[in-house]
Amino acid sequence: MITLIAGGVGAARLLRGLVRVVPAKDLTVIVNTADDDVFYGLHVSPDIDTILYTLAGIAPIERGWGIEDDSFSVRAELDTLCGAGWFALGDRDLATHIQRTRRLSEGATLSDVTRELSAARGIRVRVLPMSDDPVRTIVTTTTGDLAFQEYLVRRRARPRVVRVRYRGARTARPARGVLDAISRSRIVILAPSNPFVSLGPILAVPGVRKALARVRDRVVAVSPLIGGRAVKGPLAAMLRSMGRRTDNSAIASIYKDVASRLIVAPGDAPARGLPQGVAVAEHDILLVDPERAETLARFLLSGFFGSGRKRSNTK
Repeated sequence: MITLIAGGVGAARLLRGLVRVVPAKDLTVIVNTADDDVFYGLHVSPDIDTILYTLAGIAPIERGWGIEDDSFSVRAELDTLCGAGWFALGDRDLATHIQRTRRLSEGATLSDVTRELSAARGIRVRVLPMSDDPVRTIVTTTTGDLAFQEYLVRRRARPRVVRVRYRGARTARPARGVLDAISRSRIVILAPSNPFVSLGPILAVPGVRKALARVRDRVVAVSPLIGGRAVKGPLAAMLRSMGRRTDNSAIASIYKDVASRLIVAPGDAPARGLPQGVAVAEHDILLVDPERAETLARFLLSGFFGSGRKRSNTK
């Protein structure tokens, strides 16, 4: 079994390669749900939907989120009736949110709904929300506290970030199957996603970090940084505003207790500041198309470091 800890578009891009080399029955994806929010009375789970649309082959390759060639007629009508909105919901995308909201109102769990949506789209990979309990990412900025979607989409990640917290995480429980998938996996992969707002919420759910720490020698993280810049999103700015370095030593430090290996771009291994016990390998991590994602996936599954340059701090 292979488990991907997933959040954001970076996870979806890596997943496009993993599904080419891992049988669906052997692949589990544990997805961040702390980005979830309610728009027009509908429960929207952006990261779950990005993963489902990717697995169903209907996600835009370049943009990553939403459904390819979706229209926005309903959104335009809502703007007329309710005032200009700021969160894009496509017409086909809305069907997902309507069904999710309907089932949740009937008493189904988020895990139940995710399983049903997967089946409806013919997805055989197991997709698990990190928790069925509500957890929300709150970004504390110099202008005040913002819900994650407010920070990222409405404010376009402009406010300076002071810290990130996960409301509800302390009392949340991992969804059924999450801890078992981690413990049984031959390899657990931390996707090339923002460690604060995409993967941080998953690790904040009680029991998840401990489960990863127990199998640390089987956990590998893929860096979301290339040359000190985020491939997508506000990570570099967040690292700077929170007083951290904008290089892979910072990423290794964040994951040092749960991952024994870190994959970085060629020439991007940190010259200093690498935490003890973390090994680093260099490989192409710019996943601009499924073919390059497949190459990285094969590298990850080849005993982590089947080839490529390595650097390690094991003193």
